[in-house]
Amino acid sequence: MIEWLTSLLMEWGYVGLFIATFLSGTAFPFSSELILFGLIKLGLDPIVCLVSATTGNTLGGMTCYWLGHLGKMEWIERYLKVKPEKIEKTQKFLQGKGAYMAFFAFLPILGTLIAITLGYMRSNRWIVLAAMTAGKLIRYIIILLLC
Repeated sequence: MIEWLTSLLMEWGYVGLFIATFLSGTAFPFSSELILFGLIKLGLDPIVCLVSATTGNTLGGMTCYWLGHLGKMEWIERYLKVKPEKIEKTQKFLQGKGAYMAFFAFLPILGTLIAITLGYMRSNRWIVLAAMTAGKLIRYIIILLLC
């Protein structure tokens, strides 16, 4: 199933990359880095890929932030598969560190939890957006440099 989806997204080019990075920015486990790497190797423009990947992944992360911001634990548990205990534990960890921790939203699994919790804590959305974008952009730049 994943191989088929990966193949389909690669055929879609920049739009497929955007979709893949959006999905991987949410709680859907998906390797957007593989799609980015593959599209670069197929000859797509690295800068357009960088913009597409960063935008999609940031919007995916901000979707988690907004679901957390809504504060409906049953939605978080049902749609994002995150238990309330994990939110509470992450909230204790993030307490006093602020919205700048959104920089680490690019981390697998933990990044989704950070984004949800920052939303749940009602952290400043503009700082969250800026920090999250910076973290995801730097990650994709490093991937591009490795291509």
